[in-house]
Amino acid sequence: MKKDKNKKSISRSLLIGCAVFITMLCLILGFLGFNTYYRGMVEKYETYIHDILMLAMTETDGDDLERRIQTGTTSSQYEKTQDFLNRIKENYNIEYVYIIKPLNLNDTDNVMNVMAGITREEAAEDYEYYSVKLGGLTGDDYTPDIVSFFMDVMNGDGEVSYYSNRSEEFGYVYTGAAAVRNSAGTPVAVLSIDLNMDDISRVWHRYMIGLTVEILILVALFLAVMYQWLRRRVIIPLRKLEEVSENFVESSHGAEDPSALVVRSADIHTEDEMESLSDSLTAMFTDMKRYMSNLLSVTAEKERIGAELNVATQIQADMLPRIFPAFPGRSEFDLYASMDPAKEVGGDFYDFFMIDENHLALVMADVSGKGVPAALFMVIAKTLIKNRGLMGDSPAEILKNVNEQLCEGNEAMLFVTVWLAILDISTGKGMAANAGHEHPVLKHAGGSYELVEYRHSPAVATIEGIRFREHEFELKPGDTLFVYTDGVPEATNGQNELFGNQRLLDVMNRNTETSPEELLHCVRKEIDLFVGDAPQFDDITMLCLKFYGPSGNDHQEGE
Repeated sequence: MKKDKNKKSISRSLLIGCAVFITMLCLILGFLGFNTYYRGMVEKYETYIHDILMLAMTETDGDDLERRIQTGTTSSQYEKTQDFLNRIKENYNIEYVYIIKPLNLNDTDNVMNVMAGITREEAAEDYEYYSVKLGGLTGDDYTPDIVSFFMDVMNGDGEVSYYSNRSEEFGYVYTGAAAVRNSAGTPVAVLSIDLNMDDISRVWHRYMIGLTVEILILVALFLAVMYQWLRRRVIIPLRKLEEVSENFVESSHGAEDPSALVVRSADIHTEDEMESLSDSLTAMFTDMKRYMSNLLSVTAEKERIGAELNVATQIQADMLPRIFPAFPGRSEFDLYASMDPAKEVGGDFYDFFMIDENHLALVMADVSGKGVPAALFMVIAKTLIKNRGLMGDSPAEILKNVNEQLCEGNEAMLFVTVWLAILDISTGKGMAANAGHEHPVLKHAGGSYELVEYRHSPAVATIEGIRFREHEFELKPGDTLFVYTDGVPEATNGQNELFGNQRLLDVMNRNTETSPEELLHCVRKEIDLFVGDAPQFDDITMLCLKFYGPSGNDHQEGE
């Protein structure tokens, strides 16, 4: 078997999966680690901002600041607060410290400057930003989002609030703000401090670069160790298993002799699941080889038995009279019979033969069981009945003699139900005996088919020494007699419904003027339609006789 070059390698797929897993795990752990670091730094900065704001609040007079905002003029207290903010800016590591009053949420002129702390170096540079004028508007320095934050601070509960902001002009800053209130508790302005967070950004970038390098190194080391482990414990054993499997499959292609199958051991000694799998695979190949040898023998034996059963089927069929018309020279009657076994051979049988010039024997029988045992018992029973019938015995005497012979050595406990009649065709009178068989069906000329019910005798070969009842009957010209085995009324469809005697009578009464052969075909067709796809469980055997009387030719011409 050629290997498919495009076939995916399990080891490669496993390594790729492991690499992806380790990478994702490292990224998740790195993110969680940085997030923990970031949250710790933010909490530290918030504490730092809070302490500075509280310190600045001690030097801020809310009443004076309210008057300064209203008049737009400075005072000694204002200058004192300004000087304190300058010293905070000079001595603490902050970006900005300022007091503002938010006005509206417009895009421009939405905030009023009150004061801002500056260092001596910033004052010497004399930038426009650092010369904040009391009452001056900020233009577009603040976006509506930031102004909204400041308004929430003024309208809040007095606690310090924080806001993270990124902008192209100011970069990444973290703002803390608190409301400045007058002696009545009314907020008049917002004291705010900005911390530059670029340090955290730089730490983040350095962290990501370091994390990426560490991930690459870790993944490389992991893959190297994993590959060596996989190669020794998984890849090499799997390749050995693949090789022995391919050898077995290749040897099985076109192999007619199971002994030609190649069963090799993978020789794996890893002392783990791979070794167990190897042993199980070798055992499976060995069992399969043995099974194929047994299957070959069983198949050959089955073919031999099948051939013998075909011969047995033919022999059984040949034992039953199958040539119709059965008595071309006799015009007193017409008869037809059929037997369809459920298996290759069956236990049902029918027979008819002339005992002498005027007496016709009719037999319908059903052996218990199916298959070969029933067929063998059927051959014996049919032979014995015919032999005794040709000796001139009555139906009851025939059954009594056959019963005694079949009971001898009947260790299989088989039995046979028999309907046996001897008809004097010159008069239409006859004698019948029923040993546990189905009731016959009779139709008088011009009438309808009806069951003829009477008390039965036990089946033949059940009890030694029993006597069989018999009764007289008479057929008039135009009468029809129909006998059958239980495979007819007990034919079962897919819903486990039985065909039954009533359906049998119905189909026969729809065909009262047909010949015996046509009548049997109609009954069998109706049974097949009723059963459908359900399997046949029992033999189906039928015999029909139409009596014309001694002047049978005249009756046939009349029809």
